[in-house]
Amino acid sequence: MTLIVADGAGPETRDGVRIFDVGKPSGRMKRMLATTRRVLNRAIALDCDLYHFHDPELMPVGRALKRRGKRVIYDAHEDLPQDILSKPYIPRPLRQPIAASARLVERSICRGFDHVVAATPTIRDRFSAMGVPAIDIKNYPILGELDDGVSAAAKEKVVCYVGGLSAARGIHDTIAAMALCQSDVHLVLAGNFVGAGTQEMAVASPGWSRVDYLGFLSREAVRDLLSRSLAGLVTLHPTPAYLTSLPIKMFEYMSAGVPVIASDFPLWQDLVEDNACGICVNPLDPKAIAAAIDRLVNDPAGAQRMGENGRRAVRERYNWKIEEARLLALYASLQPRS
Repeated sequence: MTLIVADGAGPETRDGVRIFDVGKPSGRMKRMLATTRRVLNRAIALDCDLYHFHDPELMPVGRALKRRGKRVIYDAHEDLPQDILSKPYIPRPLRQPIAASARLVERSICRGFDHVVAATPTIRDRFSAMGVPAIDIKNYPILGELDDGVSAAAKEKVVCYVGGLSAARGIHDTIAAMALCQSDVHLVLAGNFVGAGTQEMAVASPGWSRVDYLGFLSREAVRDLLSRSLAGLVTLHPTPAYLTSLPIKMFEYMSAGVPVIASDFPLWQDLVEDNACGICVNPLDPKAIAAAIDRLVNDPAGAQRMGENGRRAVRERYNWKIEEARLLALYASLQPRS
């Protein structure tokens, strides 16, 4: 098995996987043009039996490989047309036409692929409606990766958010909520700020005095953070792309036995309430976020029950071991018959 990346870290072999680096691009346009060409050249040179690619800009690479008779899977991490509608770096008047163009490109190219792997049932159904063979393989956590079994007594008065820090992911509302919390609690942020002026606006918020910003963390450091957190926040805004998403961070919180404070999207609310693993709030309402934080801080026994419920749900249903078996079965079905 081989992996082609463009991170500038150089080639290596890890856990039996050969990693080929085509070089880190210096900008978005170079990534879409020059890097795409280098990825294609490397993919052709490897002459693999099956190609599985993730980035939308690599769809032309997949088409080129199909023309060479290769088996190709496209992994749709997000609903690309819907995602484009909320991209802050695209001028608003251009978002609708660009999204429409992306939809046409997907329909044209993906019909030629052997299969599409979708991150959610909603994305799967969209491709199926195009006549494209599709299956949903959820990006659920690996059992035990972030759960160190620390007791509830080791918890500190902190709540956390792990992931990209942007307006659409609710960072400003979350920080504003900290200024409204009645309990003596701090927010720990782990991730990089996204978007011009996002960090400056966050630092200027009155709630910033109750924030500990750690930047991007290793998986080991994330595990340590979750072990001492009373709750994990995933209060993303109701953008078209997020409303039907299944964010990995929510399941990672659950896997570590950490109750979640999540946006009250119908899909998420059903999941959180069915598993009794957290609280859903209006992500645009800092008062509601603050009230949820205070509730968990002031009821450690209830928070522990929610955390244990989430851990149990991941162990039984929402884990990568189950999804991995489905992915491997798909690979096997696409292998040439002898």
